Amino acid sequence: MASDTLTPIRSGHVVVGVDTHKHVHVAAVMDSVGGILATLTVATDSGGFRQLLDWAVSFGKIIAFGIEGTGSYGSGLSSFMRRHGHKVVEVNRPDRRMRRLVGKSDTLDAEHAARAVLAGFATAVPKTADGAVEMIRQLKVAHDTAVKDRSAAMVTLKAMLVHAPQQLRKDTAEKTQIMLARHLAALRPRALETPEDSIRHTLRSLARRWLNLDTEAKELAGMIEDLVTRTAPQLLDAYGIGADTAAEILIVAGDNPERIHSEAAFAKLAGISPIPTGSGMTSGRHRLNRGGHRQLNAAIYRTVIVRMRFHEPTIAYVSRRTAEGKSKRDIIRCLKRYVIREVYHLLKTNPASGEITA
Repeated sequence: MASDTLTPIRSGHVVVGVDTHKHVHVAAVMDSVGGILATLTVATDSGGFRQLLDWAVSFGKIIAFGIEGTGSYGSGLSSFMRRHGHKVVEVNRPDRRMRRLVGKSDTLDAEHAARAVLAGFATAVPKTADGAVEMIRQLKVAHDTAVKDRSAAMVTLKAMLVHAPQQLRKDTAEKTQIMLARHLAALRPRALETPEDSIRHTLRSLARRWLNLDTEAKELAGMIEDLVTRTAPQLLDAYGIGADTAAEILIVAGDNPERIHSEAAFAKLAGISPIPTGSGMTSGRHRLNRGGHRQLNAAIYRTVIVRMRFHEPTIAYVSRRTAEGKSKRDIIRCLKRYVIREVYHLLKTNPASGEITA
């Protein structure tokens, strides 16, 4: 008599999806034929990473690890798995439609990560974050926040200066920001007895804060420029690309730019590639790409504006395209695409030999 029990089929090849958090990671192992096999929760330390790897290996040959948040909570786990010779794929969180249909939990998110890798929806190779580019990224975070706080301090300083005595306002009129800050930082306020005394204390405090932040921002900018010059001097040779723009380019490319397989992919990563919108009778239409890395997109835009004003070949190109009926906005989009193509090939260039790597 035939048995009614079906024997589960397994291929022996598995994908591991991981939903990462600050204190624990939740993993789900999925067989390429048999579906989800098991789940596990581990601590976010070396012992937990080792436990996760040993557990995953026990189910068969590992095809890849699909990890959420490889640039934040999952960075340590990603680095650990790469060091042990396993392929790591960066997985985005499930879309809202999927979450509405099946719900939301750490286990479900881990299962979605595994399914996304196995189905081929998740293919991005994460940044290694173990070299000079990661150093640039960390310094730039500190630099950008210092610049933002410096601007806020100057705005507050000028707002409070309105309440200062008339003579002090007259003495600081038409001064540059650095001159204004130095003048107010040198105030010698008296004891706190009147509002005039308190406003002098306030202005001196804000001025000294601005000066400290200005010094900090300039020191960090110098360190970033040194690292960029050592890492990719060929980027600085391109017209209109300074240290800040080159830093944004390197941050997006990462310490392993070979993960970007084509200049078209790099353009899409920067949000510069056009998005097709053809349907039925409207084939061939495209729209502006509002995705991608917006800081890099803005940096490339600034490069284009500089070239449009001072770079003779670009000026000639703008004149020719304008005569053809192109709008300024369309011309800028074309130039941004050209610049990102140029940048991609510069990233592939060996600074020592000048040769383009494969």
